[in-house]
Amino acid sequence: MSVHVITGAGPIGTATARLLAASGERVRVVTRTGGGPEHPLVERVAADITDTDRLTELLRGARTLYNAAAPAYQDWRTAFPPLAASLLTAAERTGTDYVMLGNLYGYGPVAEPLTPGLPLRPTSDKGRVRAAMWEEALAAHKAGRVRVAEVRASDFLGEGALSLFTWTVVPAVLAGTEALLPVGLDEAHAWSYADDVARTLIAVGGREDGWGRAWHVPSTSELSVRALAGRLAAAAGAPDPRLRRMTPGELAELAARDAVMAEVPEMAYLYDRALRLDASETERVLGVRATALDLVLKELVESGS
Repeated sequence: MSVHVITGAGPIGTATARLLAASGERVRVVTRTGGGPEHPLVERVAADITDTDRLTELLRGARTLYNAAAPAYQDWRTAFPPLAASLLTAAERTGTDYVMLGNLYGYGPVAEPLTPGLPLRPTSDKGRVRAAMWEEALAAHKAGRVRVAEVRASDFLGEGALSLFTWTVVPAVLAGTEALLPVGLDEAHAWSYADDVARTLIAVGGREDGWGRAWHVPSTSELSVRALAGRLAAAAGAPDPRLRRMTPGELAELAARDAVMAEVPEMAYLYDRALRLDASETERVLGVRATALDLVLKELVESGS
């Protein structure tokens, strides 16, 4: 039986491992600490994935590499390129099919719904990092050195998933306190449920015709931050949510003492205009459809995150 290698054991890596193992597939989860879900078909390995030689060893005989690992948000500029280079090199050395977890930063500000075929025109540092990672992998694919594809998701929802919404809004709504955000609150916004991201990754990796391109995760919702907070409050039986956008002064003060928050302003355009994701090809070709929002909200309420 072939093995699938997953790098990263956050919510997406864990969900991907669990789904593959539940279907009878062998899985090797690689993290710095050896973490990951417990399952008879899941092998957990402690390794540094920027150690290309070690990663190459772990990929020997593997069918598919799914990368769900990322450095700390504030370290993307310096830490993501070597991580991406190690993953790509190891996949090339071993002939392992490689499915990358990506996001929407590489597109830059776009007025219309995002489609997978749009050119990458990033306007942010983090967007340029993401775009370069994909362009390097795609060049290797076109040269015949490896088969790659990228699954692009929007902001995450789900138990343990980290996004501006789960970080700031969910705990405030469940506690009945005010949520203070550094971005716009009232524009339509695509939201990706962690299990839907995992199912899309697996669907791409399981096909012969999905390589050399990007795929979008179907959105569980396109509600604005404010509207989504209202739905969460209703699901939890909590008071009507109180949300407020930070003033520039409040944001500057917070950014001065919080390295992650300091990275948010360059990405605020994602919330200050409508962000809609066209995943019709994923639905039609891969058969992946979004989980109903009510189920996602129920999970958020029960987990408290």
